[in-house]
Amino acid sequence: MDETETIADLREEVIRFRDARNWEQFHDPKNLAMGLSIECGELLEHFLWKSQHEIREMLEDKDQHRKVREELADVCVFLLYLSKGCDIDLSEAVRKKLVVNEKKYPVEKSYGSNRKYNDLETDD
Repeated sequence: MDETETIADLREEVIRFRDARNWEQFHDPKNLAMGLSIECGELLEHFLWKSQHEIREMLEDKDQHRKVREELADVCVFLLYLSKGCDIDLSEAVRKKLVVNEKKYPVEKSYGSNRKYNDLETDD
């Protein structure tokens, strides 16, 4: 795979796949958001009730690693479908969200912390 492939390139590819099958008629934002959630749930099943050690072992197994990779791909495909359905440029949206998160999670307060932004002030 070309490492320079962009999110827009991937989105065009999945849309071509979808359109060749005449699935756009089913791809309204509500159903796509529900489908995305379902795909996330299928991904989560691979990790449910496993310790960090068990997860590492699972990911070292070729077949299990493939299954996780495929679920991640399904999540990504649904996200790309949804971004198209909502007319949202994901690259732009991520960049804007990083600006917001930079303000919420300044390095000097959030470095090495797993606290939510509204709990970071309690460290002062």
